[in-house]
Amino acid sequence: MIRVKLRLAMEQYRYRTGQRMTYAKLAKLSGVGEGTLSSIGSRLGYGATLRTVDKIRMTLDIPLYDLLEVTDDPEPEPSPKKTKKKKKTTKTKKKKTAKKKK
Repeated sequence: MIRVKLRLAMEQYRYRTGQRMTYAKLAKLSGVGEGTLSSIGSRLGYGATLRTVDKIRMTLDIPLYDLLEVTDDPEPEPSPKKTKKKKKTTKTKKKKTAKKKK
């Protein structure tokens, strides 16, 4: 399995430059969505595209081997999708009021 070591790379960027790199800042500079960066940084085995990895690498100004790690770990099981429970709806019927004729 190939892992993207994004958080480590961001810390190394801070150590090297003295500037803190956040997901928001990296998203703005790289053009990669902040949600995507957050997923890459926190989800083990997230399937980032090579284009995305390359944008991150260029923005952080690091070689590819500092961003990626090859492990013998098996692919993690995908988390089950959460299914939305259907809300019980009670339809209220409008009462028909009959008009009385006078």
